Amino acid sequence: MSMLPPVFQTLLASPAVTAIVGSGLGARIYRHSSAPQDTTQPYITWFLVSGAPENTLSELPSIDRMSIQVDCWSLSDQGIEDMATAVRDAIEPYAHMLSVPVDSQEPDTKLYRISLQFDWWQSRPGP
Repeated sequence: MSMLPPVFQTLLASPAVTAIVGSGLGARIYRHSSAPQDTTQPYITWFLVSGAPENTLSELPSIDRMSIQVDCWSLSDQGIEDMATAVRDAIEPYAHMLSVPVDSQEPDTKLYRISLQFDWWQSRPGP
């Protein structure tokens, strides 16, 4: 089990998301908040904003809370709304949506961007 939540795998499991950004290893979903130069739009980037264990005094933590941000990028206003809705619907069964901190258009690239923030609770494997 990874230390990070299964964002990529969760998005790939959604037919609505893969209809927009492709499927399998060729899906346009990128970690570390950046996509390769000249990536075909639309695409998704995501990153870990913060993480913290649920500490106890008597034992090691059994779960971690991780805040992630998922950024949706598209050339059209309708496309960005459709993608953000698909991403929200794919992740919400596993994480709590916190906010939509960005809804803008980049001045240089003219790409529309909607960001979604989630708290994802990740169980740790037992000893």
